Amino acid sequence: MLMDLLSPLFPSAFIFIVCLGSLSRSFTGVASGATRAALTQHFALQNNAADISAKEGSQETMATMIGMALGMLLAQITTENPLAIWFSFLSLTMFHMYANYKAVRCLALVSLNFERSSILLQHFIESGQVLSPKQVSTMEHVLPVWTTLKSSKTAKPLHVNVKLGLRVSTLDHLEMINLLNSAGSFYNKAKYLLVERKGIVSVVVHKDSTGADTLRSYIHALVMVNLMDEKGSPHLESQAWMDKNYESFVHKLKLAGWKTERLLSHSIIWKARWSLDEKTD
Repeated sequence: MLMDLLSPLFPSAFIFIVCLGSLSRSFTGVASGATRAALTQHFALQNNAADISAKEGSQETMATMIGMALGMLLAQITTENPLAIWFSFLSLTMFHMYANYKAVRCLALVSLNFERSSILLQHFIESGQVLSPKQVSTMEHVLPVWTTLKSSKTAKPLHVNVKLGLRVSTLDHLEMINLLNSAGSFYNKAKYLLVERKGIVSVVVHKDSTGADTLRSYIHALVMVNLMDEKGSPHLESQAWMDKNYESFVHKLKLAGWKTERLLSHSIIWKARWSLDEKTD
């Protein structure tokens, strides 16, 4: 809509601005479709996603019809008054963005993503308890993390220093040797490997790993980041923590209502294959 209002102000670039507006709407449609699908799954507590989707579509249709009627009335009022048009557009747009922000803030999602896992693990390490989805929703960032890190006085979240799905071919010779040594020493039974480079812990995922394996690997990487400043081997210390506390952590997550079957993440393109039966003496 912004591009449509701007296009008459620049006659020489009219076609370009209109095309840019159409392209922007396409991007928005893709993002909203993906978001709608995730929220539909969240609200389908009885595996009734089709019913939820149908009701949401009916509500959206009714809201659209009411909005069209009010829009035509507003267009009649603001005809041939550019100042009133721009004021109406900007004020309604800001209200729309604020309403969306408050609506997202009301959500208490029970799935585990990067930031929720980091928040839950940090609190568990400090207190031994697991937060509820409602508590985590008040602590989770709605806007990207980088928009609030500069103004925030709190420590940087753990998940900022974790990279999931490392491409092994990007490692140099020394890093490859260290990776092979750690595979035999710490991860001979795991379907993942952890690599620490300049304060960033990267996860090499096994090709046969499951959703539970991916979640375990990510929690392990977060633990290693948390132990990075302490003395001793991060691999050894983090593995000891996982052996002692991981099962208890996952059990408490389930009791608090969290879904621990998988980790919500981007598609892991780069995976590796190695023998899981090889053991060192």
